[in-house]
Amino acid sequence: MITWLSFVLLSLATFRLTRLIVYDKITGFIRAPFFEVEEKWLPDGTIEETVMFKGNGWKRWIGELLRCHWCTGIWSALFLFLGFHFYSTVFIPIIIVLAVAGVAAIIEVIISYFI
Repeated sequence: MITWLSFVLLSLATFRLTRLIVYDKITGFIRAPFFEVEEKWLPDGTIEETVMFKGNGWKRWIGELLRCHWCTGIWSALFLFLGFHFYSTVFIPIIIVLAVAGVAAIIEVIISYFI
């Protein structure tokens, strides 16, 4: 049985791991073999993104998976939960670090909104 604290930590860790994989520049090397994103500045100041997937079959499927935060979130949650369940000694520190980083990211967005 999972406790409420474990659930919250796993939820926050999943949030942060998903964002790390799907959006952060530091993990761009993971996404690079599967797709490229071209950004174009529009006259109104917004950015239009065009995604170009590389390859077909499995390579394209992995690219589509890595581009979708909902899809990657499911796999991240499964990975963290199974790691927590079967290898807790290794995964608990990872989950805590990701959860703290997730809370920090949420706080940063809230502060940025009001400043």
